Amino acid sequence: MPRKVLFVATVDYHFRAFHLPHMQWFQEQGWEVHVAARGNLELPYTDRKFDLPFHRSPFRLHNVKAYRELKSIMNEQQYDIVHCHTPVGGVLARLAARAARRKGTKVLYTAHGFHFCKGAPLPNWLVYYPIEKLLARFTDRLLTINAEDYRRAVDDRFGAVRIEHVHGVGVNTDRFKPLTPERKLEARAARGYAPDDVLMFYAAEFNKNKNQQLLLQALSQVKQELPHAKLLLAGVGPLQETAKTLAKQLGIAEQVEFLGYRTDIDELLPLCDIAVASSLREGLPVNIMEAMSCGLPVVATHNRGHDELVRDGVNGYLVAPGDHILMAGRLKELAMSAQQRKRMGDESLRRVERYSLNRVRAEMTEIYTRCLLGEPDDSRSQYHRAHL
Repeated sequence: MPRKVLFVATVDYHFRAFHLPHMQWFQEQGWEVHVAARGNLELPYTDRKFDLPFHRSPFRLHNVKAYRELKSIMNEQQYDIVHCHTPVGGVLARLAARAARRKGTKVLYTAHGFHFCKGAPLPNWLVYYPIEKLLARFTDRLLTINAEDYRRAVDDRFGAVRIEHVHGVGVNTDRFKPLTPERKLEARAARGYAPDDVLMFYAAEFNKNKNQQLLLQALSQVKQELPHAKLLLAGVGPLQETAKTLAKQLGIAEQVEFLGYRTDIDELLPLCDIAVASSLREGLPVNIMEAMSCGLPVVATHNRGHDELVRDGVNGYLVAPGDHILMAGRLKELAMSAQQRKRMGDESLRRVERYSLNRVRAEMTEIYTRCLLGEPDDSRSQYHRAHL
């Protein structure tokens, strides 16, 4: 019989967005790949899919039913590896897998950014910190994707068998890549943009954390000096209409494009000049890695994810999450200097190499292999070598 791996997350589109390459790898090695999540998406590289009633809130009764179903599935299927993602998926899967672990199943959990971090609200620390620390005891590999989370898990002695660092979920550098100057002009013209337009791009859900109002306020500060600047906002969400209203109130509606949900980010990013990001909290944001892979400088807010990807003054700038004045100044500085954009964009290309899909896939392959073989390693040394 083939070996089996179960991937668990709260919602199934999480896998479509982030983990298909790893699921593909397992199938290529002859494994049977199962997925447990809420939703009815048809996922590639999936031999069997379980639609379970997970809920994002850990306090909903739906999760009790999901836990029972998940435990039954694990007992029936006898998985070799269970790899769980997302906070609720990680909690329920590790609780459900306790009996399976005693029979040899290896349990991995990827923390895509702990909910407790520097600057996080006190309730996040009161709720999520003790849960994550407790459940680490039922985890064979705790995978962190940024330096702050790794240090927290190691220094606070989270009790996983191994604590590892990986460089995010990987960015496809074959798909996200710069255009030649000639091709860029042609592609921009095809979408109605003038050669002297300065295009600033941000792809994110419209919610409180993503903080798009900071970008709108910053643009309003320089609208007279940068009449050709255009802010392109991709995404949908509960605060989208609020953002549209704010753009009108600030007198910049003509300079802001609300693009809605997009599946062509790989075509839009290479047309742009500057990537922007205004979120309050991030684990290790894919949208910034994709922009860097397209050779863009980045102006972003300080948080653990942005701080790991952007070096202030090197491949972009970092500003405080509430400082729309400094954000405006940095945008103006880059908008008015094609030479500086080129220099910082080239540095983005160099820095993003360690986050490439090929690099992350190799890291995960090594982790899966060592986990199954039970070979010891020194994850602390591995982390420091990776960041030299």
